[in-house]
Amino acid sequence: MAEHHIEPILRRPRVEEAIGLSRSTIYLRVSQGLFTQPVSLGPRAVGWPAGEVSAINAARIAGKPDEEIRELVAQLEAARMTPVSREGK
Repeated sequence: MAEHHIEPILRRPRVEEAIGLSRSTIYLRVSQGLFTQPVSLGPRAVGWPAGEVSAINAARIAGKPDEEIRELVAQLEAARMTPVSREGK
């Protein structure tokens, strides 16, 4: 049986803390393609997969230019569309 890793989803206050930016700056970066779109958790709740937040932080820490971060964001969002294997179900 294959192991499945469930990635935590961070709510906005945790994301603000993790990246050191305000709510408005996070959404500005989303509009600029420099941060992934939030995942809807319900009618009034959103969050971001923790791995995406970590990947973008790592790229910023490494000094990657905005264009490379845009490419990373596109890759991360495309990976969300990859179907998850449900072996054993």
